[in-house]
Amino acid sequence: MTIMEGMTSVQPPVKSADRTLEVLEALAASPTRRSLVELSRTLDIPKSSLHGILRTMARRGWVETDPTGTRFGLGVRALEVGAAYLDADDAVGLVAGVLDELSRQFGEATHLGRLDGPDVVYLAKRESTHRLRLYSAIGRKLPAHATALGKALLARHPDPEAQLRWPLPRLTTRTITDRDALHAELRHTRERGYAVDREENTDGIVCFAIAVPLADPPADAISISVPVARIGPESEELITGALARTTEQLRAARSMFS
Repeated sequence: MTIMEGMTSVQPPVKSADRTLEVLEALAASPTRRSLVELSRTLDIPKSSLHGILRTMARRGWVETDPTGTRFGLGVRALEVGAAYLDADDAVGLVAGVLDELSRQFGEATHLGRLDGPDVVYLAKRESTHRLRLYSAIGRKLPAHATALGKALLARHPDPEAQLRWPLPRLTTRTITDRDALHAELRHTRERGYAVDREENTDGIVCFAIAVPLADPPADAISISVPVARIGPESEELITGALARTTEQLRAARSMFS
């Protein structure tokens, strides 16, 4: 038994540590600062206890407040730890050159994403060179079933059902939320070797993605996102062909992660 297995199977979580991490996750999930009352209600933590946690986290730089001192957001320490994670991640460094080349070739938004339970998280990106572009940010988390990145990874996962949480959220009118329809889509993804998000995550955006063969099953995928207005009759073939070639380039590096 490993240390982590022993910790998770025998010992219950430490309540104070659990609550602190819940606060961090709640602040990270919100695009705006949140009030003490909002956080208390969301996390089901008494305001008196929560205030003490926030005060301690603010003193250590993990939390910042607005000028009134009543609304809370992530502090600079969270950025430092996130940057350290990316700096230490071999996959991010290895794929950087691939993202650069795909960005140069197509001029469209290019992402590296990692499966995280029912979601996919952006680990790296290259901006589109066009004025009309997809908004995204490193660290942003999106439902895996509604993204090409997520579907590319779910399709290669031995038990995609274990990753998903039903009912699935609907992001647009095109999001696949039916169980049978999603499994059919994942089968199709496996057969053709790449995933497609046709305005399932964001209206007006089509995305193509392929899993990165650095682990088995793959944990990461690369995608290219294109506004519908710039999709031509040969776009899918050109983009997915380029993504497939990157797979071959990266396959040779897999031994670094074994």
